[in-house]
Amino acid sequence: MSLKEQLFADLKEAMKQKDNVLKDTVQAVRAGILQIEKDKHIELDDDGVIEVVAKEVKKYCDVLPDYEKSGRSDLIDEVNRRISILKSYLPEQLTEEEIKDFVLNAIEEVSAQSMKDMGKVMAAVTPKLKGRADNKTVSSIVKQCLTK
Repeated sequence: MSLKEQLFADLKEAMKQKDNVLKDTVQAVRAGILQIEKDKHIELDDDGVIEVVAKEVKKYCDVLPDYEKSGRSDLIDEVNRRISILKSYLPEQLTEEEIKDFVLNAIEEVSAQSMKDMGKVMAAVTPKLKGRADNKTVSSIVKQCLTK
């Protein structure tokens, strides 16, 4: 079953169970997918769907500190639930050690010597880790490796 089919099945199940958080979360992802498909006149495969889901996760992670600052525990709980729902559609996330292995291979691949080569390393490693690691984490590991 493709990821799009899984999202549709989960949407139907959420409607049956009257689970509004799950329903709204899945609908937001499906709307993002539909928007990209209509704008670019393409049919997204699972990799494209994973990109949309990862963007949604990032969006919710970015607003979480604001809710924590304002003390909105009701919204914090809902956002955390949405994040966990979305992460269930993403592939297994890599550990920092696994990311470091990819980064070290990319550094060798592009013959990176200093921080000036960070863009080259990120360009080499990002497609390999798409959906499996947060770019912020990858960036910090690249910086660590290049400053040694």
